[in-house]
Amino acid sequence: MENNYFSKIAKKGIRPSVQRIAVYKYLCEHPDHPTVDMVYTALFPDYPTLSRTTVYNTLKLLTEHGLVRTIQLEEDKLRYDATTVPHIHFKCMECGKIQDIYDEEFLSKITSKCTELLPEGSVAGKIQTCIWGRCNKCASKK
Repeated sequence: MENNYFSKIAKKGIRPSVQRIAVYKYLCEHPDHPTVDMVYTALFPDYPTLSRTTVYNTLKLLTEHGLVRTIQLEEDKLRYDATTVPHIHFKCMECGKIQDIYDEEFLSKITSKCTELLPEGSVAGKIQTCIWGRCNKCASKK
């Protein structure tokens, strides 16, 4: 499995260092859309020479090469997502859990409508869709 992460990174022209592989692997195996601090805190015990700056720079590099997406669901936090296929995010406003929702037809309609609404000649580069509410666990508590 380590080879899979190594080869995906290398195919993008990135030097696959041990720390870069660890960051990418963590992101792929933890689809909870972590922040830089969450990734750093999780990996530091196994990689004591790892710094927050290295995590930040690695995530930036992976994003620039299309292996990772950034999402901003809170004003002050940038989160990272290794799922790069188009999808919708659902964030529970009570527990904070973020879930991925896949619906190609819905996303196609949103993209089409956004394109219609843009000024003539404009081209959409990135559309993020997020739904905020209460997850089934939190909703059933009330």
